[in-house]
Amino acid sequence: MPPASAAADNAGDSLVVACPTDGALNRVPRARLGEQPKCGTCRSLLFQGRPVPLDEVRFERFAVKSDLPVVIDFWAEWCGPCRAMAPAFEAAAARLEPRVRLAKLDTEKHQEIAARYRIQSIPTMIMIRKGRELARTSGAMPAEAIVQWIEQALAKA
Repeated sequence: MPPASAAADNAGDSLVVACPTDGALNRVPRARLGEQPKCGTCRSLLFQGRPVPLDEVRFERFAVKSDLPVVIDFWAEWCGPCRAMAPAFEAAAARLEPRVRLAKLDTEKHQEIAARYRIQSIPTMIMIRKGRELARTSGAMPAEAIVQWIEQALAKA
């Protein structure tokens, strides 16, 4: 059995990552994030290159329990700019995983989470890690601007 300090070092070399398919929490070695890791429960890819839809349970797993920063697009079906930005947000997810997870939260269906984060206008993107807000921006953006904003926010985090 390795000494306790070695176990602690190994734990520091891995991240808890939520599965986009079943929400299971997986421990993934940091060095293997780019090697298309699979969920230990459902065997789906942990990084699928598209935003993850969130509800209350999935919000807790992705924004609070996962070690990865998550950028959440707070949106609503009736919002024209939100719908216009959706393809750009999807393109950004494909470019940014596995360093950051992108997710979407419908503010009409999940008003309590939107209220908790004081969403005043949509679309609004918030970067969260372990339940703590790291950065926020509002307004529709093209994919390149989304990627650039996220890269800058990651650099400051």
